[in-house]
Amino acid sequence: MADPTPQAPSLPDSENTEGQSEDLIHDLESGIEEAVVQALDDNNLERAHELLRLIHYTDIADLLERVDEQDRGLIIELIRGDFHPEILAELDDTVRDQVIDVLGLDDLAAAVVELDSDDAVEVLEELEEHEQQQVLEAIPESDRALIAEGLAYAEDSAGRLMQRELVTAPAFWTVGDTIDYMRSNADSDDNTLPDQIYSIYLVDPKHHPVGKVMLGDMLRSRRSVPLLEITEPEMRVIPVETDQEDVALLFSKRNLVSAPVVDTDGRLIGAITIDDIVDVIHEEHEEDIMRMGGVREDDLYDAAIDTTKARFSWLFVNLLTAITASVVIGMFDATIDQVVALAILMPIVASMGGNAGTQTLTVAVRALAMKELTATNTMRLVGKEFIVGSINGVLFAVLAGLVAWFWFESQALGLVIGLAMIVNMMVAGFAGTVIPVALDRAGVDPAIASSVLLTTITDVVGFFVFLGLAALILL
Repeated sequence: MADPTPQAPSLPDSENTEGQSEDLIHDLESGIEEAVVQALDDNNLERAHELLRLIHYTDIADLLERVDEQDRGLIIELIRGDFHPEILAELDDTVRDQVIDVLGLDDLAAAVVELDSDDAVEVLEELEEHEQQQVLEAIPESDRALIAEGLAYAEDSAGRLMQRELVTAPAFWTVGDTIDYMRSNADSDDNTLPDQIYSIYLVDPKHHPVGKVMLGDMLRSRRSVPLLEITEPEMRVIPVETDQEDVALLFSKRNLVSAPVVDTDGRLIGAITIDDIVDVIHEEHEEDIMRMGGVREDDLYDAAIDTTKARFSWLFVNLLTAITASVVIGMFDATIDQVVALAILMPIVASMGGNAGTQTLTVAVRALAMKELTATNTMRLVGKEFIVGSINGVLFAVLAGLVAWFWFESQALGLVIGLAMIVNMMVAGFAGTVIPVALDRAGVDPAIASSVLLTTITDVVGFFVFLGLAALILL
């Protein structure tokens, strides 16, 4: 096996390249990325093509996301003749749109036919309706029906997530019957089996799921064993309209690798597998992290003008909240004029409150996302965080008070900042739990709006209490 170096991965003869590609280059960290980009910069397209043939399709997708739009177009043209359809399923939505523009709808249709139905739906769902229709018309009728059905379900639902290819068997079959069926189906021209098989679903005459047999259990059993004897003791059935977050939570809690999906009449129409759930967990986590920062999931790949527009509204909201805090400060301008030290110490109170609140907020938002925060334990968490904020407030009040006392040689100033610290950290602990819970119950995603509301509260309360106490005690 060749050992690629960061400078220039060694290449075998061209006739042996394709068969050994996955053995030669395992990922982009081997230096292949730099070598491809350098070949493109040098306009050495033959060299770039040879290098691209050494890269696994998942790493091709990573490479397409990392290079600029011009190189992205060149890479697509170079691999067009042996384009791996799975590349499309691995791409970020924004990059995928650009790749599809280069490929064209005819080549896209050819690639979609090779994908599992769930991946095909994911690729097509972002297209304009007329483009979807054009691609669907270009693929075989059997594939078209499955994909069109998937596109008809709500976005982020189990219907969009499931794959239609699955193995079903009558409840009266034996292990041998099932194995013979799977073998004959795989050898036929009209193969309907999924690429990866985790479970065999038992159905009644009305196609309702009545049991699930894990592939491993079936292969360990004799041919004469009835499938009903080796069914899973519990089978979780997922309604087609279930939100993908709830599906991911179910898989996580029950350690599932696959689950059947049923329509409103209880008929089996598809299955969700663990590989799709991994993508959902990653997508939801990324979405929450990005939203807490006021940015979109595909921000990294958007054009500068699109990113600017997307961030402007969030920054505008932050400007309004900052003005609110400044108005509070302006109410005590006379106090600050007489005690200049207040201007120096003032940011400490707001900053500590904001950081303490963010810690609480992070715990609460995660608990809501994981369905761990319910009506039975919400008040317990609120009480706990209020106590934690109070204790930390007292501890840091002592520290900040001593610093202010010795720094400005004023016990009264130390008392003011200490009392303000206690109040603001208590408020931060309380608000950090109440805000996301209130937003969630109001139907607003707490990951979007919680942080800006919390910052506003801790800034306003911190400044008002600190400057208000200063006006009462120092003047």
